[in-house]
Amino acid sequence: MMKDQRLKVFRAALDALIESLDALVRVSRWTDTVEAPPEPLRVAVAKLNDRLGTADRLASGKFVGTPTDTNKVNALCATMKKLDLAYVAYRKRLGGKPEQIVDAAAALETDIAEASAAAALA
Repeated sequence: MMKDQRLKVFRAALDALIESLDALVRVSRWTDTVEAPPEPLRVAVAKLNDRLGTADRLASGKFVGTPTDTNKVNALCATMKKLDLAYVAYRKRLGGKPEQIVDAAAALETDIAEASAAAALA
């Protein structure tokens, strides 16, 4: 159980980042030309840059706590950094061709799934 309240901040930041990246993948695959993606997805995507910034600030800081808490925070920060790199790779893969968008979204989705699994263990 998380005794140090600061751990909740790191966990919430990671969860929010995963939510926004997952929403980005879903919106990138949205093919309905009549209806726009649902509002919750659009809002989550709109918050992506802020959430990336928050994750970067948290991952760049120095956490001081019990060894157990420090290990948890280090694992959460490593996952946030991996997701940031995955997003950068996603952006680089986008070239405007539909198949590049599909491939980029699939790769990002895989990275999100791996990060979610790692976060569950932290």
